[in-house]
Formats: sequence, C-alpha cells, structure tokens
Amino acid sequence: MPERREWESGVTMVGLFWITPDAVYVGSPPTAVGGGVRLTADGLEALDPGGSRTWTWEGLRSAVIEDVPTEDPSGRVVKLLGSVISAAAGAFIGEGPTAMTLRLETEDGPEQVTVYSAAAGGYGAEETALSQDLLARFVAGTADLRVLEAWGCEHGQEATPKPHAREALLQTWTQA
Repeated sequence: MPERREWESGVTMVGLFWITPDAVYVGSPPTAVGGGVRLTADGLEALDPGGSRTWTWEGLRSAVIEDVPTEDPSGRVVKLLGSVISAAAGAFIGEGPTAMTLRLETEDGPEQVTVYSAAAGGYGAEETALSQDLLARFVAGTADLRVLEAWGCEHGQEATPKPHAREALLQTWTQA
C-alpha cells in the first residue's frame, strides 16, 4: 500500500484553493517533486523542494493566478471522460497535474511561483473569477484568511462541495 501524505487524509477543493483541516493552499499542496503555495494569516509561503520563500500580505501589491485550466463547456460527461483519459495518459507518459503561474507584484518587484491545478477537469469561469477576487482581497487586507482556515477545520475532511456551493462559499468569503 502506498504511503499517504498528510494532506491526503482530508482535503476539500473550493475554487483555486485546496483546504485541509490544517492549511489553505493555492492549487494543490506541495509534493516531493513540485512546489506549492500555502496561504497564512501573515501572507504567502512558497514551498519548494529546493527551499521556501515568504511574502507578507503587506509586502504584496498584487497576486494573480495565470494559466488556469478551464472546464470544457461541452458537458459533464465529456469532462469526466476527458479527465479519465487525461489522467490515464498522464500516468502513462509521466505527466503530472497542470502547472499554473502565481504572479506576484511585491514591494521588491515581480515574482512568480509555479503552482499545480487541483482540478483534473479544469475550473469553471465563475469559480476562477471569485477565487482571483478573494486572493486580491487577501492582498488588499479586505478579506480574512482565518475564515477559510476555520471552515477547513470544520469541513476539511468532507468531500469537495458541488460547484454552486463552492461559488456560494467564495462569495461569502470575499465579503467576510
């Protein structure tokens, strides 16, 4: 039996965020071969196999996730079939999850960090827009990450909510 990573024991995806009972990530959490970005009350922490970097919310001017894979609008069955085929092909040829770019404008200049998609079939347009808005509000200091952390403590062991519920959560969090 393969060893389980700590973050695999309970995770929930809401928008571009992966929420566990212990942490909130942009995209999927870091693995041994790829980095990730954890959000904290203080700021962003890029976790890489080669080391980590941190930025405080106060030190950021902007944070935008680019190269977000989008859902196929042609339907759920096609999306599911495409995800299965994509996952099988990726496993066969050794490809991992889709890479996204987190572009930061810091007080010291631009930075970029690679994060990985947690959604096999891509993200919906509304969910992506709400996630980008929430991230911008973290940077502006008008949203509180502790709301997501508290939600993760209470719901992080549950299954990922349905799309309409994820959008409602994101809307609520942008207003908290």
